[in-house]
Amino acid sequence: MRSRDLMSWMWGDALSLLEQAERLHCQFFRSTPARAPCLEPPVDVVESEDAMIVYVALPGVPAAAIVVAFEPGGVTVAAERRFPASRAAHIHRIEIPYGRFERHIPLPLHILEPAPPELTDGCLVLTFRKVREAPR
Repeated sequence: MRSRDLMSWMWGDALSLLEQAERLHCQFFRSTPARAPCLEPPVDVVESEDAMIVYVALPGVPAAAIVVAFEPGGVTVAAERRFPASRAAHIHRIEIPYGRFERHIPLPLHILEPAPPELTDGCLVLTFRKVREAPR
């Protein structure tokens, strides 16, 4: 076997393993003692001078299925994405994660004021206005 063929084969295997690892990462289950296993949706947290915005990726999840709980240490988002096909359907591929989702985002809520949550383009958008403390 020529060295170039060996390198192509190794890179092909490496890329395949990376793709598999990415799929497993997206379908990562975590289990908490008091709750059933659930998926964690990806989250982005962006801070500006006067606000913090949290984006939670929940494509395909209806707004009625999303629960947002504000707690002293942050905010928890829980939802469920139901499988769209009936039991009689012939499934060719399943890559989108289905089931219960939950994600806790630690935030200093004592200095943030939440606006009503919005569901935009498959993302739950949580906006928190920074509360300015009076000078002492």
